[in-house]
Amino acid sequence: MRVFVTIMSQEPPRIGDDDPDHGVATKVRPKVKRPNMYRVLLLNDDYTPMEFVVHVLERFFNKGRDEATRIMLHVHHHGVGECGIFTYEVAETKVTQVMDFARRNQHPLQCVMEKK
Repeated sequence: MRVFVTIMSQEPPRIGDDDPDHGVATKVRPKVKRPNMYRVLLLNDDYTPMEFVVHVLERFFNKGRDEATRIMLHVHHHGVGECGIFTYEVAETKVTQVMDFARRNQHPLQCVMEKK
């Protein structure tokens, strides 16, 4: 009488075998969405001095004297002017800083943000 014994291999299966559960390993990169951007705007009023607006633009938006003056005149003539475009958190911080600074200096200057 003959006995056949099957010995199971202790080796792990090799990639590339005909096993459908194995294949080429690939990296999956998640798609990163760009953050929404927001425009920070200054609104014109009849009481805030032009020099104060120029100072705000230089201090909080890092504008040079010439660019700050140009933006201030745009606000003066058109009623609104863009100070910059930022992510939500940065825009919100800038609006708060400008509004607090204007209030401390007793000026009614308004600064707002809008989604671009």
